[in-house]
Amino acid sequence: MYKLVKIANDISWIGVNDFEKERFENYIPIPNGVSYNSYYIDDEKTCIIDTVDANTTSTFVQKLKEILNGRQLDYVVINHVEPDHSNGLHEVLKYYPAVKIIGNNKSLGMLKAFDSNFPVENFIAVKEGDEIDLGKHKLTFAMIPMVHWPESMVTYDKEDKILFSNDAFGGFGGVYGGIFDDEVDLSFYKSEMRKYYSNIIGKFGAQVVNAIKKLSKLEIKYICPAHGILWRKDIGKIISIYERWAKFEPETKGVVIIYGSMYGNTAKMAEIIGLQLRECGITDIRIYDSSKTDPADVISRIWKYKGLIIGSCAHNFAVYPKIVPILHKLENYGIKNKYFGIFGNMMWSGGGVKDLKEFAAKLPGLELVAEPVEAQGAPKEADIEKLKQIAIKMAEKLNADKISD
Repeated sequence: MYKLVKIANDISWIGVNDFEKERFENYIPIPNGVSYNSYYIDDEKTCIIDTVDANTTSTFVQKLKEILNGRQLDYVVINHVEPDHSNGLHEVLKYYPAVKIIGNNKSLGMLKAFDSNFPVENFIAVKEGDEIDLGKHKLTFAMIPMVHWPESMVTYDKEDKILFSNDAFGGFGGVYGGIFDDEVDLSFYKSEMRKYYSNIIGKFGAQVVNAIKKLSKLEIKYICPAHGILWRKDIGKIISIYERWAKFEPETKGVVIIYGSMYGNTAKMAEIIGLQLRECGITDIRIYDSSKTDPADVISRIWKYKGLIIGSCAHNFAVYPKIVPILHKLENYGIKNKYFGIFGNMMWSGGGVKDLKEFAAKLPGLELVAEPVEAQGAPKEADIEKLKQIAIKMAEKLNADKISD
């Protein structure tokens, strides 16, 4: 028998953890799992908010059947049609074929695209501000397009002041032991949230800011996202964190150094910079070998820190292949509000540093702190001094900056 996890009054979490999937969206490693959060409203009319992904559907439907205990399911709200939210809908319809499915006009087209047999006659299209009456609970809807799909919306319960926030305010990490922000190790889940935000929603910062502005008019006592922990203790804190991420504002003065090295010389250069940063009083430093660390983890750390330094050896007249996905993502997102440094290595022809300079030139939000350094083979004394200058100039910028955690 599945135990209901109460949120407030007649509303419960009926989500499912997924610890089997290795990569979210088939490219982001999730060693700590992910939760698919679905919510049940027990009222005169029964309703669930969102479903789950395909590989956890059987558990979810079994849980739903036990909770309903013979009652009819009246409504399913689909805030977002992406399969990790809507895949369970197919199984739900098997057992509750008369259920009404709530979405918006854009949702319907996507549901039909995923399933040509989708029962259009079951669909109820809602628009901004519409209300569904369940009895005691009244649900209203707000559209948040491109956070992070065009049809994305949120649902608000007027009775208990609950925002079912879709992917907004969501994160990786399975939820177990506790589901609320005041029941868990918040530092762990904040890191999982940043990884989720920076890799999935990060491109749409302007849309996130717009959504936060729109939703600020609501009285919110609970934020219940589609993934990760739920918020009830400090609603203002998570909203503030999210807005900072959306504006590309760093959390700390730390520095990320990411490099691509074939034979170790570019790696030596990264170490020289790191040691000099420490000498200059910057101790929060992360150095990543692009051949060993997944780009998703690097991107998450870049989001946190003000300083970014990238190094690459030359590879076939170009930047090192393992650096390419990181540059592509950062350019695609329009990364900004970073102090930036460039270094690299070549032998018979350059390319790595050249490509990094071209990358920086496309992004006006990157402030180059010092002249790029490109060594030939093992770094010589002159190269080492120039590398130290990157660290010194970076530290000067960071130490002068006013960044509050």
